[in-house]
Amino acid sequence: MATPGDHADPLAAPITCLRGVGAERAQLLGRLGITRIGELLLHRPRRYEDRRKLVAIRELKAGEAATVRGKIIAAGGKNFRHGARRLFECVLDDGTAHLHLRWWRAQPWMENYFVRDREVLAFGKTGSLRPRTFEHPETEFIESGEDDFIHVNRIVPVHPLTEGITARVMRSLIWRALEHYAAALTEPEWGRRLAAQPPPDLSPPSVVALDQWPRARAIRQLHFPDELADAEAARQRLALDEFVALQLEILSRRKRFEARAGARPCAGTNRLIKPFLASLGFPLTPAQTRVLREIRNDMGGAHPMRRLLQGDVGSGKTVVAAATALMAVESGFNVALMAPTEILAAQHHHNFSRWFAPLGVPVALHTGANKTSARPAAAPSSHPAPPPTLYIGTHALVARGFVLSRLGLVVIDEQHKFGVAQREQLVRKGNYPHLLVMTATPIPRTLGLTLYGDLDLSLIDRPPAGRGAIKTFLRSSARRPQVWAFLRQQLRLGRQAYVVYPRVEDNADGLKAVTKEWKGLREQLAPFRIGLLHGRLKPEENERTMAGFRNRTLHVLLATSLIEVGVDVANASVMLIENAEAFGLSQLHQLRGRIGRGTETSYCILLSDAPDPTARERLQTLVETTDGFRIAEADLRLRGPGELLGQQQSGLPSFRFGSLADDLLLVQQARGLAAAVLATKD
Repeated sequence: MATPGDHADPLAAPITCLRGVGAERAQLLGRLGITRIGELLLHRPRRYEDRRKLVAIRELKAGEAATVRGKIIAAGGKNFRHGARRLFECVLDDGTAHLHLRWWRAQPWMENYFVRDREVLAFGKTGSLRPRTFEHPETEFIESGEDDFIHVNRIVPVHPLTEGITARVMRSLIWRALEHYAAALTEPEWGRRLAAQPPPDLSPPSVVALDQWPRARAIRQLHFPDELADAEAARQRLALDEFVALQLEILSRRKRFEARAGARPCAGTNRLIKPFLASLGFPLTPAQTRVLREIRNDMGGAHPMRRLLQGDVGSGKTVVAAATALMAVESGFNVALMAPTEILAAQHHHNFSRWFAPLGVPVALHTGANKTSARPAAAPSSHPAPPPTLYIGTHALVARGFVLSRLGLVVIDEQHKFGVAQREQLVRKGNYPHLLVMTATPIPRTLGLTLYGDLDLSLIDRPPAGRGAIKTFLRSSARRPQVWAFLRQQLRLGRQAYVVYPRVEDNADGLKAVTKEWKGLREQLAPFRIGLLHGRLKPEENERTMAGFRNRTLHVLLATSLIEVGVDVANASVMLIENAEAFGLSQLHQLRGRIGRGTETSYCILLSDAPDPTARERLQTLVETTDGFRIAEADLRLRGPGELLGQQQSGLPSFRFGSLADDLLLVQQARGLAAAVLATKD
């Protein structure tokens, strides 16, 4: 057996060094990701029970969670359905009343454990008071032993478990580890470095006072808190450690980049920007003007620009991107713009060609379906140098065979659709040009400080004037006839509409599929013409459909969520989304952003029969607000960053203690601490 002395770091010692953990128990703990002492000490409780305040069975109230203690006076199983065991029940008595504990689909082994006269702690909610009943409660047997004091008459942690490891065993092992390894619970390196310096001036104020919450105290209070508030403070301190480690990595990456990369002079001369802005027919908003000023300062700076341009749907980011591209072109450099879909790339190519053709700026499209050759770095001496070009494409731009020379600027549209690695791949390919990242998906501030923490932020916080209002409605399928009647009325007024489905083809989940609805709707909406668009069609088919919708030869576009980014048809004023509960809030907000781009009032109709009250509450958020930031915060709380962004795509680590949905102040504190740590190296 290994011993702690075999390891320079006692917390890295195998879990078998702990008394009470042999080979079999170590294997069971391994299922929980616990193979070393340190991993056991960081095994976070999922909740706490205040066993100082046990509730008498007689005092239980319907629907309220409580912990009771009683003796089993009866137990037994009932079989249903041809002998299959369906129910196990036991009855507790605490001297005040009886409580029935019930488990459906119970296992046979339960009869060997829940036997008469055993004393039990049970946690649950009373669904019925006649008789008083806990359905599927959590239970723990009261056993006399040397460590009784950690299981009763205190605030007790309830940890995630696996078969073969009881709550009592887990609690005892963690207590034992704390007793034997407390001296190894030292501060991380960043904490030791800051301790030798004057405390940093943090803004906003600190959430966790480091001098009051050293790491050793935090880990002990995490498992065995004196008060419930201490458990939360301990979680925050350990979350701060996680956030500081991440911010150190982010800020160090930015620092290394600035030390290595020299900037290309791309501030421009205004030779092309002035006629471009004059040709738009509308003035820039103050927000757009402010952002362009920030970008120009970066493009003429000592280091390559690294900037995130954030603005809600329809806020005018594309015009800012066009002006930024012209700065680089005026300075003699090529520009690459990467979009997540062929449809969006084709639309950008259409718009930028229309804007840039009068200026004599070439615009090339490079996607999987439309490949072009990049221009050489320099023309032969007998020929004039080729003019700087804007290359618009999808991830095909990062393909090995496509060479981008004299690249001054990379613009990435809808960054959340790309992985962090793809962004860096294109930037490295261009030998570290200026980078402008754009997103119309409002980013919760915690994600902005983590996922995009190495970028400077520009925000377009006001939409262009003259846009029509968007009204959103939540309707059940019972109202479908009225919904279709309204849509036909809008078509007769000369408007266009999107109808969005969650599936391409029919499957067993009951969600509507665009290919299945296509034929019936062509007949239902005749004589209006309908186009079909989804990701399994050939790119050229989708482009023909989009062209028909733009030039109004198609009146209704049946599509999947493929249209959620970038599609811009000002005459489209109705968005109908079937099975709206199948989409995320931010995705629904993006889809809704395809309308409201003209001067007319637009209408977004969410069709849903979701029985889940939470799902309907989520959809009601869309009805109540068009504020993308409020929607994004709600989406983050409901789904978490892993599902919202895709954990692998986002590049975010998984946090054991931190919550990007709730810990904004901690993330801000961590960023200040990380900056202070890096300052000690200078």
